[in-house]
Amino acid sequence: MSDKTEKTSSVGGMEREYVIPLRRNWNKVPRYKRANKAIRTIKEFLVRHMKIRDGDLNKVKIDRYLNEFVWFRGIRKPPARIKVKARKEGDIVKVELFELPKELGFKKTKLEKRDKKASEVVSKKKAEEEKAPEKAEETAEEKEQQKKEADEETRLSEAESKKASVVEAGKEMEKVAAKTMKHQTKISKQPKRQRRMALQK
Repeated sequence: MSDKTEKTSSVGGMEREYVIPLRRNWNKVPRYKRANKAIRTIKEFLVRHMKIRDGDLNKVKIDRYLNEFVWFRGIRKPPARIKVKARKEGDIVKVELFELPKELGFKKTKLEKRDKKASEVVSKKKAEEEKAPEKAEETAEEKEQQKKEADEETRLSEAESKKASVVEAGKEMEKVAAKTMKHQTKISKQPKRQRRMALQK
């Protein structure tokens, strides 16, 4: 198995870059299992090369963008080889793509922006909740007045909605009556032509 390795020392642990050949292994399985086999091949390769002694594949954690890159063309057409960056932290090996393609890079930035916005919204809500007890000291009279105003508005809106519904119902009934009149056949009292009478003998 040919692999290009670059060893770099990092503070957290061992960090390496590999080009992992996949085609040789995914060619051994049926087409509808190729992408699964490619993922398994990446894990087996890293277990062997990153010195995971017990050979446990669960200790290799694959990045979501690496997984997406393997599955990008579907289950039948995974890439033939892939360049990855592996970092060992304790017993666990974390793997990610060496370089993100444009599509995945765009998606990553989009998701990061979304997460940032969500965190900002959460922090704003917390700040508002902290200020809420100060505003809660409003007098009971003001609250009662607000309730009365709200009740009056609801009554007025209910009355208006009832009037509008009555008017609409009347219009609908007129339409139905017009339709029935249109489709009724007109019965004339006199026959169109005289009946033929039997000739007298």
